Formats: sequence, C-alpha cells, structure tokens
Amino acid sequence: MIDMKQIRENVSSKMKTNQQNDTQLLNETRQASKQGGTSAIGSSIHITGTVSGDEDLIIDGHVEGNVDLKGHNVIVGKHGQVQANIEANNIVVEGNLNGDLIGEEKVIIRETGNVHGNIVSPRVTLEDGALFKGSIEMEPRQMNVVKKNTSSGEAADTKKQSA
Repeated sequence: MIDMKQIRENVSSKMKTNQQNDTQLLNETRQASKQGGTSAIGSSIHITGTVSGDEDLIIDGHVEGNVDLKGHNVIVGKHGQVQANIEANNIVVEGNLNGDLIGEEKVIIRETGNVHGNIVSPRVTLEDGALFKGSIEMEPRQMNVVKKNTSSGEAADTKKQSA
C-alpha cells in the first residue's frame, strides 16, 4: 500500500533542498561580485556585441548580442534587459531575456524572470510565476551535440536531423 502522506513529505523535502541550493548559488555569485570575483553590468550600461571572459557575470543593464562565459555563472538581474544568446555553466534569469540559453549544468528562471527563447541544459528550474516561451531540451547528450554543432559553425537545427 502506498502512503501518500510520506510521498508528499519526500517530494516537498526534495523541492526545498533544490530551492535552497539554487538560492545558495545565487548568493555565492552575488557575494563573489562584492569581493571582486564577478563582473557586473550596471542598470545604466548598454552593451552591443559579444561579451566573453573568465569570471562570473551579473547583468542588470542592457545587453544585445552574445554572452559566452563557458564554465562560469551568469545572472540576469531583475532590471536586466537582454537580447542575446547566453552560454554559461549556470544561468539564472530574474529579468527579461530574449534569446537562447545553453547551461552546462543548470538554468533557473526565477518568478520575476521572463524568457523568450530555447533552453538546452541537463537541469532546468522554472519557478512559480516565471514567464517562458520556447522549448526545453534536458538530455545531457543534446548538450554535446549542440556544442559540436555550434563550434563547427553549423546551425543548431542540424542536431535534430542527426538524432
């Protein structure tokens, strides 16, 4: 016989643990920013082009183009207005984003986040209240196919033909 109360408690406990881990990631990145380990694009800054580097990034301003921070974390803050594709280790969206997201580990869309684009990541979290329009691919093997296609200059749509 299945004990539904026990199942609810287990699921609730697991969800709380995941939310705590997500919040911890966000807090660590913001703390690193204060200590100089993270760069920030302030709310009055407008950038057009490719943003790349070797550290974490918090975007509270306007970015158009591409954000390429493989192996690092990107946070689009509540005031962030991004029209760009983002590729990073972990991506957290609290503001507005128009573009595709490739998260090597995880993509999180917060309740204040608004995303129009596709997500490819092994782990995706959409908080209650988040706005999202696009597709989500969570298979780890898809990550390898997307990386190979984008590094060889092929369109991302070719991955569907090879699957």
